[in-house]
Amino acid sequence: MSTATVGIGLHGALGRMGVRLIQLIAEDPRVRLVAAIDREAHPKLGQDAGELAGIGRLDVPIEPLSALEKRQGVDVVIDFSHPSASLELATVCARNGIALVVGTTGFEPEQRKTLEAASATIPILLSPNMSRAVNLLMKLVGEAAAALAGVADIEIVERHHHLKKDSPSGTALKLAEIAATASGADHLVHGREGLVGERKPGEIGVHAVRSGDCPGEHTVSFGLLGETLELSHRALNRDGFVRGAIDSARFLAGKPAGWYSMANVLDFAQ
Repeated sequence: MSTATVGIGLHGALGRMGVRLIQLIAEDPRVRLVAAIDREAHPKLGQDAGELAGIGRLDVPIEPLSALEKRQGVDVVIDFSHPSASLELATVCARNGIALVVGTTGFEPEQRKTLEAASATIPILLSPNMSRAVNLLMKLVGEAAAALAGVADIEIVERHHHLKKDSPSGTALKLAEIAATASGADHLVHGREGLVGERKPGEIGVHAVRSGDCPGEHTVSFGLLGETLELSHRALNRDGFVRGAIDSARFLAGKPAGWYSMANVLDFAQ
């Protein structure tokens, strides 16, 4: 990671993740908030990001994306918005040589390809979850799925707040992808209803719960005959995700153009 102070821009600055990022960036001497971007028609454009986040004036106004073209000192933008806005942001970052950390989820395959294409010009890190503990969970799930391939039924249950728009979560889909690759499973089943018959070989079940203000829970269950192994992560608040995003921004600053992941940040074996 860079030892210099990293200038960070936020895209989706007034969302739930954005506000907490403003607060924690202000507490971290390794980084500084340089730009706070939100949608063009947001009613709070022009107001101070720090005052809106409840931490006092930072002299960083909430601005539309077009303002990023003129902002000096932005080394990395952290994006928590929605897929179409992320793609527009990637175009602006590529044009201005700004690294991009993307925590947005719900990308369609073609949208992801567009984002990947931009990594030929700038460094881009995409992760559905930037928590250190969740990324360790992903690593352990891969190891367990490989060790129990062919003998365990794999089921994934995720729970999030009732305002979450995509389902299942990007983290659950990533866990399913990891488990499928490691175990040789070849299809996902999203929930079950009715007389569906016996569980089919090569199947991974994925189940989404939306309830209250839960910031995120994920459990991967490996069911065997006579025993069950469960690997779980429970977020108590959003701070683990936010601190991981800040670590990712520091890691990405100054890196060459390319496609990066949390495995690079945390130095996990690929």
